[in-house]
Parts: sequence; structure tokens; C-alpha cells
Amino acid sequence: MTSGTPHPEVPAVDAAFRHPLRLTVAAYLSACDEAEFATVRDYCQVSDSVLSKAASALEAVGYLDIRKGAVGKRFRTWLSLSPAGRDALDRHLAALQQIAAAARSAGARARNETAQSASSPPGETA
Repeated sequence: MTSGTPHPEVPAVDAAFRHPLRLTVAAYLSACDEAEFATVRDYCQVSDSVLSKAASALEAVGYLDIRKGAVGKRFRTWLSLSPAGRDALDRHLAALQQIAAAARSAGARARNETAQSASSPPGETA
């Protein structure tokens, strides 16, 4: 950390999206109205039980809607991101962007300070 430069306040990331699979499911569903469970499972390359657990966690916080029905004689499950889930995903992604931008900016300042102090004559402070 550079002298006199406080760490910026970290923007709030959403705990529901801290698990990469939950973030992937939400991001996938943000691009469509709904998707069949098997399609999401195949995209994420996980088992039914792993996707079911992630979907249940997102449903529990109100970010995912789960609809069940039959197509012919086969039961199907469809997943969709709720309006609250879409808003939460947008806020989460914006927070991640803000964190990355702040870190890059701080890293660039540190690099510049290091370069300046290395080019200063001995005994002289920048």
C-alpha cells in the first residue's frame, strides 16, 4: 500500500453470487426469458444435484423462479431469473467492475510512485 493512500471502500457484492456456479446460472439466465433445467445443467457442466442446489439457493433469496410442468409424458423444469435477480446481478457485476477499476488505478499509482522514487537522486524525496 502506498503511503497516505487509504484503501477505498469496497462496494457491496451480493453474497448470493459469490459461488461461481450461482453467478454463471444467473448470467446465463439473464440473456433469456427462461431455460430448461437440462440446458442450464449442460451449459454449466454440472450434475442435476449440483445445479438443483444452486438453483434452490437463488430461489431462496428471490432471484430465481422455478417452473415445473410436463411436455407430453415427461416432466420438465424451467429456470428463469426474477426481476429482483436481474437487478441484483446488475448491481453485483457493477460492484465487481468498480473493485477491478479501483485496484487497477491504485496499482498504476503505485507503479508511478515507484518509478518516480527510483529516478530521484539520493537524499531527494518526490
